[in-house]
Amino acid sequence: MKKIFLLMIALVFSFQAWVHADEGMWLLSLIGQVNMDEMTEMGLQLTAEQIYSVNQASLKDAVGALDHGSCTAELVSPDGLLLTNHHCGYGEIQNHSSLEYDYLKDGFWAMTRDEELPNEGKTITFLVRMEEVTSRIAPELNEEMGMQTRASKIRSLSETITEEATEGTHFEARVRSMFNGNRFFLFVTETYRDVRLVGAPPESIGKFGHDTDNWMWPRHTGDFSMFRVYTGPDGLPADYSADNVPLKSRHYLPISMDGYEKGDFTMVMGFPGSTSRYMTSWEIQESLEIDHPIRIKVRGIKLDLMMQDMQADEKVRIQYASKHSRSSNYWKNSIGMSKGLKKLHVIEKKQQIEADFTAWVNQDEARKALYGNALMDIQTAVEGRAELQVASSYMIEAYFLGMETVMFGRNLRELEMTLADPEPDQEQITKITTGLKESAERFYKDYNPSTDKKIMTAMVNLMIDEVGDEYLPSTIFEVKTKYKGNAAKYVDNYFKKSILTDQSRYNAFMDNPSLKALKKDPGYLAVLASQKLYEIGGKMAQFEESYSRGARLFLKGLVEMNPDKDFYSDANSTMRINYGVVGDYYPRDAVLYTHYTTLKGVMEKEDPNNFEFVVSDRLKELYKNKDYGPYGEDGTLNVCFTTNNDITGGNSGSPVLNGNGELLGLAFDGNWEAMSGDVAFETELQKCINVDIRYVLFVIDKYAGAKHLVDEMTLVSSPAEEAEPVQEAAPAEEVVPVAEAVTVE
Repeated sequence: MKKIFLLMIALVFSFQAWVHADEGMWLLSLIGQVNMDEMTEMGLQLTAEQIYSVNQASLKDAVGALDHGSCTAELVSPDGLLLTNHHCGYGEIQNHSSLEYDYLKDGFWAMTRDEELPNEGKTITFLVRMEEVTSRIAPELNEEMGMQTRASKIRSLSETITEEATEGTHFEARVRSMFNGNRFFLFVTETYRDVRLVGAPPESIGKFGHDTDNWMWPRHTGDFSMFRVYTGPDGLPADYSADNVPLKSRHYLPISMDGYEKGDFTMVMGFPGSTSRYMTSWEIQESLEIDHPIRIKVRGIKLDLMMQDMQADEKVRIQYASKHSRSSNYWKNSIGMSKGLKKLHVIEKKQQIEADFTAWVNQDEARKALYGNALMDIQTAVEGRAELQVASSYMIEAYFLGMETVMFGRNLRELEMTLADPEPDQEQITKITTGLKESAERFYKDYNPSTDKKIMTAMVNLMIDEVGDEYLPSTIFEVKTKYKGNAAKYVDNYFKKSILTDQSRYNAFMDNPSLKALKKDPGYLAVLASQKLYEIGGKMAQFEESYSRGARLFLKGLVEMNPDKDFYSDANSTMRINYGVVGDYYPRDAVLYTHYTTLKGVMEKEDPNNFEFVVSDRLKELYKNKDYGPYGEDGTLNVCFTTNNDITGGNSGSPVLNGNGELLGLAFDGNWEAMSGDVAFETELQKCINVDIRYVLFVIDKYAGAKHLVDEMTLVSSPAEEAEPVQEAAPAEEVVPVAEAVTVE
């Protein structure tokens, strides 16, 4: 056993080889060991130290995770100015919008810093440092450990490591499992809690094309918004205060005015959320037969009902804009991924890998002892949990995400427990109800009972039709018995009586809370019935042990089987870098998609009768006059471009950089033809869709008249033939961009 364990440890550190340039989400601390030679050969002019450094300012200090990983944003000025995607700031834009100030439709621009809008709960997190800690954890683990014992040991060791890493600081730290539990990395981070909205174009620019163009190329969307990071007067992270000051950026990105040519080197830094590149054929089959069809069906119904009300009422349009956008994004993603997985024969490709793995394992008795059951463990777990997976998917999509008041009502649990105390603490009750009324203000601002009622009725009917009785929440099962399957009657009673469906009733209850009334409330009964999801999860746990073990050993075996190949860990919202080139592609026979689009394409797509393709008079005037300022060239203004960088959700807003570390654009989407890319990267088809930074500057300056924001940035313009490698990054206390810069008037 000891020899096998030592062999396993050795394998953990043997991730060495060449991978196609555009594939891979690489950990920053490892790029010097793995990728620098190839990146330099492709056009990178920076050193590994200029990209990632603990001791001096580097690129990593300019790129942060919004809201702990929902999107990526980058610093572009000495005073904490951030760029990210429009859809990453969409929730804040919507939250500040009203019938009087419709920032969704009209856009928003702070002409002074006093006009920048605070956002409760908005955060940005920067990486301070990272290091591999596998050597501190792996020796304490062995294959005889059960999943719970193994997890407990990892958790205990991780707590010790994170406590050591943050002692005496305000930093946070977390140990993350990588490579399916075979390696472990420590991430030390710093989170800022005062992030204010600075600017956003109108939807006619920031969401041009809406759902129709989502995940599509050619694209003509100005997908960007702007925020600013504020700190306390001492420069440290702080909650919002009028006394806070703009962040003094440790590092910020210079803006390239030179643009790009086909074949130019690009790299993307950011926080990709989740990929499953080592997924097996059985798991893909599960996605195709269960996960995707359920998500597509449920969200399709919800989206249609939302849109009907949004188009009928301007107030509802504003209230549900962000909800609709969030839901539709992965609704369409699931449609495209299902098609891509089938069209590109991903299951067959995975089956070939599995066959090769099995043949390799069977060549050696030691391998058979260690890896022989890995694939069988995965197959058994996936096939065994199928019925539970169906029930779980419907519970999440139709119950939790389909009934707004059920999600909102979950925060009443603490109140119930306090009221149930034999000697209730009135002071504690008052504290809880005050907080609940405050959260209710936020909820009901963007809540329309009529819309929720329609959706809830549809969701109840859907669950009755699709979910077995034993997996139904008690309230839905009651519809089949007490209400004889009449969902509309149940929902009518729910909306008539529940405190959750009416803000006045809700606040009146909070003024005089009663345990007896709460336990009879139809809405709260539905909240309690949601416990069924956790019951289902408990039953699924019986398959988790074998699945977890199989997935970990399968990847460990693949590494040993391919000693000359570099493996990268699946995305998990930790900071990564990837690299590639600007380029076009052939989506199908005889069709070539060039690598950039222009403002002309916006005008060609215009449809004043379709809200998705409205073009403002202001933009048409600028186009007609070719009034592009320094951001266009020869009467043309580029809007978007494609590269073969490897991105996924969470990379939205990530900076697309040239070889000098200068900003070329913002990544915001993938392409329809390669929607299977989160599972299997498609070298010939997969594209990263980016908004051109020059279009961003044009909108800020020429369209919106907010040139003061451009003036904060450092614009770089250097003829390619005269360009020189950038200097070493500045010491930590200095605030400068990576490259020498000149301001473009």
